[in-house]
Amino acid sequence: MRFGYRFTHSVMGLFALSILGADAPDQVAIERGRIALTSTGYLKPAWKEETYKKVGKLWGFEAPDPENDPEGYSKAFNKRYGLHPAPFPNDGYPMGLRKGNGPNGTKVGLQIDCLVCHGGSIGGTSYVGIGNSQLDLTSLLNDLTIAEGRKMPPALFTLNTARGTVNAGQIAAVLLSVRNPDMSMRTFPIPLGANFPELNTPAWWNLGPKATMYHDGRTDASSVRSNMQFMLAELSLQEFKDLESTFADIQAYLKSLTPPRYPFPIDSTRAELGKAVFTQNCAKCHGTYGSDGAVESYPSRIVELKTIGTDRVRFDGTTDRLVKHYNATWLGELSPVSEVGIGYQAPPLRGIWATAPYLHNGSVPSLATLLKSSTRPNVYRLPRSAEFENYDQTNVGWKFEPVDTALDIKALIIYEARHIFNTSRVGLGNGGHTFGDKLSEQERSDLIEYLKTL
Repeated sequence: MRFGYRFTHSVMGLFALSILGADAPDQVAIERGRIALTSTGYLKPAWKEETYKKVGKLWGFEAPDPENDPEGYSKAFNKRYGLHPAPFPNDGYPMGLRKGNGPNGTKVGLQIDCLVCHGGSIGGTSYVGIGNSQLDLTSLLNDLTIAEGRKMPPALFTLNTARGTVNAGQIAAVLLSVRNPDMSMRTFPIPLGANFPELNTPAWWNLGPKATMYHDGRTDASSVRSNMQFMLAELSLQEFKDLESTFADIQAYLKSLTPPRYPFPIDSTRAELGKAVFTQNCAKCHGTYGSDGAVESYPSRIVELKTIGTDRVRFDGTTDRLVKHYNATWLGELSPVSEVGIGYQAPPLRGIWATAPYLHNGSVPSLATLLKSSTRPNVYRLPRSAEFENYDQTNVGWKFEPVDTALDIKALIIYEARHIFNTSRVGLGNGGHTFGDKLSEQERSDLIEYLKTL
């Protein structure tokens, strides 16, 4: 995705300025950011357009004909890779896949963009900013490349072993390692020692209240440049600088996002009781919320690792060498990453009903299992879609099928194996955050009812 859209001096922009008054700069920036994010690519094409229609031949069954049944083929493609229809014009492609940026601004070939991870659906409706709980990024990248007749390069790290997880941290670290502090390209990578695991993708709509961001809370949430690091494979320093104002608009748009409301009935009496449980046990870390679910106060608290007790591999993956190198580049010039790690940030809980699975690594399928640690499954089969038929209204989250630990997961074909979440894998442990264990069953049930209101 090359974000080069400029909106301020257009006729529409002038009209918006005239009707929005004093608040126009913020609102216009948000609209510019929305358009920049959803309509423009900033990476060069990685695959030919016809490859999209060829990849179905690799699926092991007779796929719908992309020419005679384009809608059927699109549905099969999306289900195969965990992608979702775009709620904006996208040339018929799902969110996360778009035409790449060719010469002189032309749209040619195909490339993935931010929304492959940060665009998903729930109950049949697609949303910009929801973490994609269905994504199988490894299969998508591998199959598109193989369908084009090219060999996959050797894997440098684990991208994802389960659907819905992705190793964005390690991608960024690898890209950073081939840049010098002055942002010039290197022939050989710098050994930064970073070793990140695959993780859950957080919802963008919770970025707005935060003072710091990412799971460890070591980066200022106002940082625009940190969102640009995934372009390190291609852009020059000058190109980064030219795009910074566009990414500032995108940041404004991300911070303006709000979650969808819980679509099922809520027991208001129990929810009110649950609010009291929340206020006493959860608010000091996760903040307080109004009757409409809007954030009233949020402490941006980073909880010490010994207190939260969740899987520490993500925390340990950030090395001093990585932080110092990042901070020495243009990316970290204005908003350097903190050199001191504490633990994990307790996120805002707006729209928590729609953000399962839970914890930073997505290892816990529902709020009920989050709040009673003894009920968390260690190995379980993930739902096949994000439709409401797979949604658990009582426990709030995804229905899951426990898997016998004697099952030889390695014997399954890779596509099937990625439908199984195994908490024994590196970085995917489901321990910690045991604060709900001390609550009674009724208190947990009431608390879950309240969380539906956020």
